[in-house]
Amino acid sequence: QVQLVESGGGLVQSGGSLRLSCAASGISINAMGWFRQAPGKQRTLVAGIATTGTTNYADSVKGRFTLSRDMAKNTVYLQMNSLKPEDTAVYYCAAIRAGRYDFWGQGTQVTVSS
Repeated sequence: QVQLVESGGGLVQSGGSLRLSCAASGISINAMGWFRQAPGKQRTLVAGIATTGTTNYADSVKGRFTLSRDMAKNTVYLQMNSLKPEDTAVYYCAAIRAGRYDFWGQGTQVTVSS
């Protein structure tokens, strides 16, 4: 059974930092992504990592967010710096299987106050 468990969300002031973690079980973290969904908006991809280790980022977070992974811990991270109020959302990690994001975590709330 595949499980993805996010942690690390919280309330932070504008300009602050948070690090999200996603601990995976039942699946290897070869290809993963971080998504976010703000109230009334669609869920969108924030950052992704391929099996090769190549990462990609949404334009809105480039230079501020960094996705990394620890294969030994089967955990992926999202380091978020210089946070802005518009980064406020529920953040989800997701794992790719057969070319699509097939498994999702429960989400963790990130709130950035101005």
